[in-house]
Amino acid sequence: MPQMNKGGKFIFGKSLIRDDLTIHLPTQALTEYNTTQEGKVYLFTGSKITGGFCVTRKGLLEPSKLGHILTDNPTLQNYQTPEGEFIKYKGRSYCWVNISGNGIIRLNQQMLGFLNLKIVSVKYKSV
Repeated sequence: MPQMNKGGKFIFGKSLIRDDLTIHLPTQALTEYNTTQEGKVYLFTGSKITGGFCVTRKGLLEPSKLGHILTDNPTLQNYQTPEGEFIKYKGRSYCWVNISGNGIIRLNQQMLGFLNLKIVSVKYKSV
């Protein structure tokens, strides 16, 4: 799997937003980071250039160099904000959502709008 820069983040590919507003996270990412372990994940806005969002969990974020995001925002850290409600902090926005044991997260229409995301219907033809 490619990295954005040496020692940096891994890129696992794109995930489709399905018609029911669910996203199935890549199996390799779930395994690599034990993403479903806590039953909740944090979403935060991507860069202004690439857009989208990033996914992490408390056990990975708290001890990292970015742990201040949670310590400076205890309501986010303790999941006291409403699920899917973004809070702004130092140029990015953060929220938490539940994640199923098999790596599915569910967005809502407000989150889609906030992240400037769209659902793309994919139709397959049999040959």
